[in-house]
Amino acid sequence: MQDQDSMTGIDWEDAFQNATHIPGGAEYPALWAARAAAFRDRAKAELDIPYGPAPREKLDLFLPEATANGLVVFVHGGFWRRLDKSYWSDLAEGPLARGWAVAMPSYTLAPEARIGQITAQIGSAIGVAAGRIAGPIRLAGHSAGGHLVTRMICKGAPIAPEVQARIAAVLSISGVHDLRPLRLNSMNADLRIDAEEAASESPVLLPPLPDIPVTCWTGANERPEFLRQSALLAEAWAGKTGMRPPVFVPGQHHFDVIDGLKDAKAALTTALLD
Repeated sequence: MQDQDSMTGIDWEDAFQNATHIPGGAEYPALWAARAAAFRDRAKAELDIPYGPAPREKLDLFLPEATANGLVVFVHGGFWRRLDKSYWSDLAEGPLARGWAVAMPSYTLAPEARIGQITAQIGSAIGVAAGRIAGPIRLAGHSAGGHLVTRMICKGAPIAPEVQARIAAVLSISGVHDLRPLRLNSMNADLRIDAEEAASESPVLLPPLPDIPVTCWTGANERPEFLRQSALLAEAWAGKTGMRPPVFVPGQHHFDVIDGLKDAKAALTTALLD
């Protein structure tokens, strides 16, 4: 495989590298896991709710003290190949403080599942969580999770129409919305994205449902490809749904850009809920 595109000179291997360009990048997963576990110890939650038969088809549901205003679903990243719901529990803190229930699903990882199968799992997970919590649904996802939540509002998405109709907003944090460049990255040995799947699973190539507020939120210090991905979706969906201008946050990178969800008053939580 040639990592560098002969037409553009872009090194597609380096384009999606995050940890090597972030000081202390290798330490973040342990930090995420520790703070998430500490949050679960004090949270009001139902853990490991099954939404399908596969071992990883489970979600955690965090509940506010009073009747929920509605449902937030947060979908984790890891390039569809790594991590699970247990790393992110504390990101429910901001929405919970605002009175929203928060569901966090795991999903089957590549290479065991292809991206189209993961998309279908997330549709099922949202359906199960929506059956437990009434009201509007707001979707948030980070990195690969940003892809999965924007995919949920594409026409023909694998989600029940009555559930899709409840989606009130989407927040894609450092999302990957164009899968085509990943075919030039070594990760594709696991992802197995071919031309057909790149076309059927890339939100930038699909029509969105109308009138849904969508925000692409990215750290300004991220890799240029992640900045491009956010700008590309904003351009592709402009005038087709409630696409807001992309947000590029000064001083933040791919691993700390999600931290605002821990704070009810943070701009990131506000972008999701207001």
